[in-house]
Amino acid sequence: MYIIKVKGKAKIPDYIQIRDENFVLVAYFRADRPLKKIEKFGLGGKEDELEALIKELPFGKLQKLEL
Repeated sequence: MYIIKVKGKAKIPDYIQIRDENFVLVAYFRADRPLKKIEKFGLGGKEDELEALIKELPFGKLQKLEL
C-alpha cells in the first residue's frame, strides 16, 4: 500500500490518500480528522503509528506504507 498527503487550498482541508499496489484509491480522508473504520483497510490497531506518520509526511510525496 502507498500513502500520499495532499495539500488543501483556501477552505479545502489537507487530505490523505491510501492506495493499493496497483495505485487504486483505497481510502481518502481528512488529515486533521481521527481515523475511523481503518480496520477495513487492514490497518486495525495501528492508528497511533499511522497518525504519527501522517504528521511527519511531506505534502505531495508518494511513499510506501510500511507499519
